[in-house]
Amino acid sequence: MTPVQPVRGTQSLLHEDADRLAAVVAAFDRVRRLYGFRRVEVPTIEHTAVFARTIGETTDVVSKEMYSFEDRGGESITLRPEFTAGICRAYLSEGWQQFAPLKLAASGSAFRYERPQKGRFREFHQLDAEIIGAGEAQADVELLAFADQLLKELGISGTILKLNTLGDPETRAAWRDALFEHFRAHAGALSEDSQARLERNPLRILDSKAHQDWPVVDSAPVIDDFLTPEAADFFGKVTVGLDAAGIAWERAPRLVRGLDYYRHTAFEFVTDRLGAQGTVIAGGRYDGLIEALGGPHTPAVGWAAGIERLAMMIDPPQAEKPMAVIVPLGDRAEAVGQRLLAALRRDGIAADMAYRGNMKKRLGRANDAGAAFALIIGEVELDSGEVQVKNLATGDQRSVSFDGIAEALRS
Repeated sequence: MTPVQPVRGTQSLLHEDADRLAAVVAAFDRVRRLYGFRRVEVPTIEHTAVFARTIGETTDVVSKEMYSFEDRGGESITLRPEFTAGICRAYLSEGWQQFAPLKLAASGSAFRYERPQKGRFREFHQLDAEIIGAGEAQADVELLAFADQLLKELGISGTILKLNTLGDPETRAAWRDALFEHFRAHAGALSEDSQARLERNPLRILDSKAHQDWPVVDSAPVIDDFLTPEAADFFGKVTVGLDAAGIAWERAPRLVRGLDYYRHTAFEFVTDRLGAQGTVIAGGRYDGLIEALGGPHTPAVGWAAGIERLAMMIDPPQAEKPMAVIVPLGDRAEAVGQRLLAALRRDGIAADMAYRGNMKKRLGRANDAGAAFALIIGEVELDSGEVQVKNLATGDQRSVSFDGIAEALRS
């Protein structure tokens, strides 16, 4: 019989590989507390309309990549491809408006049907940070500072913050019209995908990965030519805030977020350590998204980061090791050892028990586990009410009463 295989684009992780992902989430949790971002949980599944109305029917995510299905009640349900839409849905349906402005942080699985590649899977894991209900440039600075400090907390160096503005609606509309005319005039030189994007969303052509598009993109109008005074002032406040916070950034005038609800700040933290998939954190201001879900005008800004990509860039976490391993010799010793094991764990001491083999093999297993001490219990120890505490690094050994084991290990 052929062994059951995993679903393509999923992964099962063991030991260090799993610890790396956990280390990324733990660092995220530490930093979000420093910045006052509260933990939020949202469902893994949503009505398909939540993503269709926010991400957009014509985007690749909605048209090609979402895992959607009809449930037994006949409703179209989708596994979340990202967090922001679900958080904004909850903001409206759960009455969270009363708490605005909200600084929220989430993490967990997301799903997209795309070609698996380095650091990208069909079931992947994301970190997500959002500030909802704050229209000030300081919110953008706060969010970018959070991302920058997270990378430092993880020990990831060499990333570059690429920053752009998409302006206000007036700016964006004028720039979009100019891009449409430019790309239409050079449509014959564009790739097939970019030609398809021309009518739907010419901004996405700026993000094209097709080499043949690049000369046309390089000669395209830049947004600075269309910025209103208000939009220029907002972007200026963001850059001044970043400079004051000591966060290095580079202007990326071609960086876009293609959907219509994006406004003002757009950004990516990029690295050259992951090949072509170099973006590790990306986001922007999305003042029109909650309106797309039927809510009132609500300013918001957020970012997402792939946990797998970040995990690939960090040093291996220190392996979890027990402080002590109990080595019982005989059935009676094993029963007492189980009682002592439970007591040590309740006392906050990481401990384990070596069940198999002779004494030499059990001590070997204690060594292999990285334990500092072996607690040996035989018939003599049972009669005296003591264990032999063996220091596995030095070989020193001493007798300790059952009641004094925890104190002896700590000292």
